Amino acid sequence: QACTYPCQCPSQPLQCPAGTSHVLDACGCCKVCARQLGELCSLQKPCDHHKGLYCDFSKIHRGSGICLAHEGATCDLLGKIYHNGESFQPTCKLQCICMDGAIGCIPLCSDDLRLPSPECPNPRRVKFRNKCCEEWICEEGSEENRFETAMAVFRETPAQKPELNNLQENCLVQTTDWSACSKSCGMGISARVTNDNPQCRLEKETRLCMVRPCDFPMEKTKKGKKCVRTPKPRQSLHFEFSGCTSSRSYRPKFCGSCTDGRCCTPYVTSTVEVEFRCPEGDFFQRKMMFIKMCSCHYDCPRDNDIFLATYHRRMIGDHV
Repeated sequence: QACTYPCQCPSQPLQCPAGTSHVLDACGCCKVCARQLGELCSLQKPCDHHKGLYCDFSKIHRGSGICLAHEGATCDLLGKIYHNGESFQPTCKLQCICMDGAIGCIPLCSDDLRLPSPECPNPRRVKFRNKCCEEWICEEGSEENRFETAMAVFRETPAQKPELNNLQENCLVQTTDWSACSKSCGMGISARVTNDNPQCRLEKETRLCMVRPCDFPMEKTKKGKKCVRTPKPRQSLHFEFSGCTSSRSYRPKFCGSCTDGRCCTPYVTSTVEVEFRCPEGDFFQRKMMFIKMCSCHYDCPRDNDIFLATYHRRMIGDHV
């Protein structure tokens, strides 16, 4: 179809299936849901290039093609082989894709937490028949139990400020420490749980984190010392995340290394909003960890510790 300018895109926000990228059409006008492996494609309906797919016009005529994957390694999950670029659901709770031998998944069920409140003193997650994801229900409790659970979350003496959100004003803010970074080098994820929001509900927050770049040259330890704690790169750098680059450059501190078998991990950190710009012109913001101080210790993370959860060190002193 011929392109018409100025661009006219639908006013409704784009609704795509889980794990499907938003990509620009051939006119460079509107974001559309990217076509997946084996689906029909055209210039107006491009394939998901983030997953290494391209539109092959040689097999189908009249301006249509079929989405194929560039050559890459297959994936083996529980004895079943998946092709490069293939999307699949191993369970009803996960949407996964094979990308050159590696499997990436996103959850299809919400992992939110719910805090007791006067309206719902005993929230509980229940598995319903014919439904994949658990859902929250409210169990009625006694008046005494209702009072006790509410007091754990809300102030005993209500704040007398009717002009403010009463629920938020009387909320006792509870926030966990940030978890250890999911990767020992390169870009990873750190998480915490907090109820610091207008609904006073426990929610999971995430931030990007980088303990050190994977190609970071380690400094030599000084005589008499066994660790380099917080080296800084000589030049400022741009962060990269999901194919996008940070708008401005930074000179962050990283954690060094130890020569005596100890690990060096972040101890005091701060959280800063970082803006990323993508090749297609759009941009987004993500919270990111910035290291203030590292510590050396023997409580080292193990391989694949994000799944085994054997690594219990946490970071302190965080300020948003």
